[in-house]
Amino acid sequence: MEFCEKLQELRKKKGLTQEELAEALYVSRTAVSKWESGRGYPSIDSLKDISKFFSVSIDDLLSGDKLLSLAEKENKSNIRNMCNLLLGIVDLFSIVLIVLPLYPNTIDGFVYSVNLLNYTQVSEFNKLIYWIVFVLLVIIGILKVIMTRIKAEKGNKTLTEVSIAISILMVLFLALTREVYAVVVAFLLLIVKGILLLKYARVGK
Repeated sequence: MEFCEKLQELRKKKGLTQEELAEALYVSRTAVSKWESGRGYPSIDSLKDISKFFSVSIDDLLSGDKLLSLAEKENKSNIRNMCNLLLGIVDLFSIVLIVLPLYPNTIDGFVYSVNLLNYTQVSEFNKLIYWIVFVLLVIIGILKVIMTRIKAEKGNKTLTEVSIAISILMVLFLALTREVYAVVVAFLLLIVKGILLLKYARVGK
């Protein structure tokens, strides 16, 4: 007997509706419906709750192979979520390109390092581009963290692609405008993103 059939049988024996079972397990009715129709399986935590609620062992609910497969799938999902969260945090770190003294201002023949707020010896166009790009990356970082928390995988993927594209353009623009310190920081952030993306890609296989 498949898991979906076992769950239906256990629920009906207790005389519960899908909605009542969902409330008892602290999940949505849609989730219970999905499990009972065979369109998906509960997480390991939900499986433990089901086992406890119906006083049956997890082995009675799922075969050993299916349980291992489910655990592996959940582990991969957790790693992907962690990579997405870290990618968002890296984008948030783009704020250092605004607040750290990475830009040269020459005063009375002396060169001082200042942050973007106090950077005056730069064209208005270049400074505007810096602000737009850096603030945009910080916003993307905030959105990625939020979307990771709500597990919006599709939107997260799009944000990651946009983030990588902007980061590459940012490094190239900073290199062209000869902002030596800023381009080093931006390049390091891009490398970290690349490492996280490689990890994400490996988990996805």
